[in-house]
Amino acid sequence: MLERLFQLRAHNTTARTEILAGITTFLTMSYIIFVNPEILSTTGMDKSAVFVATCLAAAIGTFIMAFVANWPIGMAPGMGLNAFFAFTVVGALGYTWQQALGAVFISGVIFVLLTVTGARSWLVAGIPKSLRSAIAAGIGLFLALIAFSSSGIVVANEATKVGLGDLTSAPPLFAILGFFLIAGLDALKVRGAILIGILVVTVLSMVTGNSEFYGVFSAPPSLAPTFMQLDIMGALHTGFVHVILVLVLVEVFDATGTMIGVATRAGLIEEGKPNRLGRALLADSTAIVAGSFLGTSSTTAYAESASGVQAGGRTGLTALTIAVLFLLSLFLAPLAGAVPAYATAPALLYVAGLMLREIVNVDWKDVTEATPAALTAMAMPFTYSIANGLAFGFISYVVLKAVTGRFRDIHMATLLVAVLFVIKYGFFAE
Repeated sequence: MLERLFQLRAHNTTARTEILAGITTFLTMSYIIFVNPEILSTTGMDKSAVFVATCLAAAIGTFIMAFVANWPIGMAPGMGLNAFFAFTVVGALGYTWQQALGAVFISGVIFVLLTVTGARSWLVAGIPKSLRSAIAAGIGLFLALIAFSSSGIVVANEATKVGLGDLTSAPPLFAILGFFLIAGLDALKVRGAILIGILVVTVLSMVTGNSEFYGVFSAPPSLAPTFMQLDIMGALHTGFVHVILVLVLVEVFDATGTMIGVATRAGLIEEGKPNRLGRALLADSTAIVAGSFLGTSSTTAYAESASGVQAGGRTGLTALTIAVLFLLSLFLAPLAGAVPAYATAPALLYVAGLMLREIVNVDWKDVTEATPAALTAMAMPFTYSIANGLAFGFISYVVLKAVTGRFRDIHMATLLVAVLFVIKYGFFAE
C-alpha cells in the first residue's frame, strides 16, 4: 500500500528511511508546539486551545502535503507570522484575535486563488530578490526584539527607549543558558537542538521553583475556546487591507522559497521537467484556511524539512510520519502549559539569527536595491510591525528606481504592492 501511495521505488527510497527522515524533521520543528501557544496566548487566546490548534493545523497541513503533493515537507504555524498576528495585528493595531483569524482565513483563500490561477508565479517573479531577502531578515530582527523583551534581557527605558534588563534575575539567566545550549547543540549537529533547549530550561525552571510542574501526559484539552471563532466580517474592515496584504505576501514568499529550496535539495525539482510545486503550494494554502478555523495563525512549510531530506526523505511518507507525530503530541498538553516565556525566548532568538543570513543576498553595491532592503529590515523592529517594514521597502524601491530613470526594473507586481501601501497610509491611516 505504501508503495502505491508514495511510489517509494521510483524515488529510490524505503519505508524505513522515510519514517526515520520524518522523525528527524519532527524533532527539528516540534518546538513550535511550545512556542506558538506562548506567542498567541498574549492576545487573550486560550493557551491550551492554541496548543491543540497548533498540533492539529500542523498535522492537517502535513497530511495534505503527504497525499496531495507526495513531498517530504513538514507544515506548521509559521514563525514571524504568529508574531505579526499577536504583536502587530492584535497588540499594536488593537483588533481582536477573532478578527485576526478572519484575516488569516481571507489570506488563505487569496493564496488558494493565486495558486490555482497561476498568479502566484507572476507575483513571486515580480518581487525583487533584494526585498525578498530583506523581508526574511527583517522578520528575524522583529523576532529577536520579541525574544529579548519576553525574557527580560531588554526592557523599556524612558531616556533611551530601550535598555538592558536585570541580568542577575532568573528569566534572563535561563534565556541566556537556553540560547547557548541551542546554538552549541546545533553547531554539533544534534537533531532537535531547539526542542532540547526549550525542555532543559523548562525542567531547570521547575527544579529551581521558578515555574510549576503540571505533569507530562494527559488527554488533549478542549479546542472549543478557539474553534470556529474567526470573525470574517470584522476582518473585511478597511483597516485590514494592509494586514491581509502582508499575510498573503509573506505566506507566498515564505512557502514558495522554502518548498523550492527543500525540494531542489531532495532532487524533486529538475529544470525542464514537470514537478509538484503547484500541488505543494495548494496544500499550504488549504492548510492556512483550515488553521484559521481551528484557531491559529498562518500555516507554512518549514525549512527544517531539509534535515529530513538530508536523512534520506524523498516522498510523502516522510510527511505522513511528521503528521502522525504531531497528532501524538496532543497528549503533551500539561508539559506545553508549563513552558515559561523565557524558555521559548532562546528558540525565537536563535531562529531570528538564522533568518538574518538572508541579508547577504542583497546587492549592497546598488543603492536602488540596498536602500529599500535596509529600510525593510530596519523598519520592522523599530516600528514593531512587519507591515510597516514591507511598506517602507516597496515604496522606497519604486521611488528610487523611478528617480534614477530605471523604470524597466519596476515589475508591475512591485508597483501594485507599493501603490496599495501608499493608498493605505494616505487614506486609511490608523
